[in-house]
Amino acid sequence: MSELKLFNSLTRQLETFTPVHAGEARVYTCGPTVYNYPHIGNMRAYVFADTLGRVLSYKGYKLTHVINITDVGHLTDDADAGEDKMEKMAAEKAQSIWDIAKHYTQAYWDDIKALNIRQPAHWSIATEYVPAMIAYAESIADKHCYELESGLYFDTSTVANYGALARAKTEDGEGRIEEVEGKRHAADFAIWRKTPAGETRQMEWDSPWGKGAPGWHLECSVMSEALLGLPFDIHTGGIDHREIHHPNEIAQNQARCGSDHSGARFWMHNNFLIERSGKMSKSSGEFLRVQLLIDKGFHPLAYRLMCLQAHYRSELEFSWEGLQAAFVRLKRLNIAVKNAQIRMHVEAGSGSPIPDKEVIIGIDVQQFIDRFEVAISNDLNTATSLVVLEEMLANKQLDARQIVRAAHSINEVLGLGLFSGSVKRVLRIRPAAATITEADIEAALAQRKEARAAKDFATFNRISCDLIAKGVEVLDGELLGWDWRLDIRVRPKAATITEEDIETALTARKEARAAKDFAKSDAIRDDLIAKGVEVMDGDPLGWDWKLDI
Repeated sequence: MSELKLFNSLTRQLETFTPVHAGEARVYTCGPTVYNYPHIGNMRAYVFADTLGRVLSYKGYKLTHVINITDVGHLTDDADAGEDKMEKMAAEKAQSIWDIAKHYTQAYWDDIKALNIRQPAHWSIATEYVPAMIAYAESIADKHCYELESGLYFDTSTVANYGALARAKTEDGEGRIEEVEGKRHAADFAIWRKTPAGETRQMEWDSPWGKGAPGWHLECSVMSEALLGLPFDIHTGGIDHREIHHPNEIAQNQARCGSDHSGARFWMHNNFLIERSGKMSKSSGEFLRVQLLIDKGFHPLAYRLMCLQAHYRSELEFSWEGLQAAFVRLKRLNIAVKNAQIRMHVEAGSGSPIPDKEVIIGIDVQQFIDRFEVAISNDLNTATSLVVLEEMLANKQLDARQIVRAAHSINEVLGLGLFSGSVKRVLRIRPAAATITEADIEAALAQRKEARAAKDFATFNRISCDLIAKGVEVLDGELLGWDWRLDIRVRPKAATITEEDIETALTARKEARAAKDFAKSDAIRDDLIAKGVEVMDGDPLGWDWKLDI
């Protein structure tokens, strides 16, 4: 088996993974702040961390994976400025902060399940560790902290090479924290934030420095040590954590251990998911959620596949067209696996759909496994791994039972659910806007089949058009038989015309064509094109926004 090489953000180079504890892999992942729904850009970090964990399991390590839930202490500015995100949302919603945390934690867990992300060994809830955080702060306060009216602050000059992870070693360097009156250095950060005089927070605790709440950075240092020990193997997070949050964690770990060790041997970061307008965020109040993808008829694993198509350290651009392509690819993979299973039964005459692990892999299939292992061991090269899987499944000259067994192992690493049940059950996601039932679709298709047998092509075509109009794609000759037609019409930010005005214009154009006033029809079409609308004559969609690329 190939040596596992991972990119260490701390050293900025590929390194061979050697565990702290023989045969074990201990991983900590920065989890969500549960003040709002996670957007799909947030979820890329957990697809990456899950893939890393699956690879470590595949390599034979006993995995202990911790993901934290931040339900206190995270300010609206990562750099110790602004309001507590949890307190702010509770005030906006006029709800208990505890209810806010419960609701959005469950929403996050729902997305975790939808994306086939494995459950970690521990979900560490920040508020459950506050006494441990106070004790931790007390242990480093004398040598590394100082107290101001606003709270207890960490003196970054007391540890070696502060900011090395972010390459932020000067006062004007990358990742500087905003100045707070009284701080010794601009980079110093809050360990404990005191509740201002005259204020009462929903979440506050007594401490040696007064009533208040822990700093966000402190939480992860405390929980990672409590559940994994120091040092542990790998700390993961989004690339935005590399600039402030993780350097501050490292500083705390160094203070705690009395050494220059960062706390984790590897620091690994996934890059952003971006839209054409820039990095995804929640600042606008409207953002893409996993549930929105499902409502539009996309299987959530299509988004997982979309993430796996790019290297985790590269920026990934989201588009509905890209997601649709990933969904088609996911369907083809599912169908290819199903066809391999059918061929396996034909060749063997009996047997289970899930391959027997005692099947002997011949040299021809082993070559694909070897290629997969080389790719996945090279800093989680999932893009190449997918190509290897597809090539193996497409090779009809190989023993089907061997292919199925190998595909099963690869699927366990990629987490695409290729063996989770029938293709129809797994991949058909009913859009929220659908108005027809699956039973009615099957009845219509049966009538359509009868009409074709009777050579009643008028009825045959009428049923086909009616199904298309109701958002159903008829797939003659394919295993699925039919599928939901995806609603991928997304209004560009630069659009200057409303959907209602478009429909009115198209109605006027239809009337002009009926009256054979082709000059008017063409003028309406040209006006729509000028306003960024593509007229699609003959397509049930009718029109779509013209992409500005």
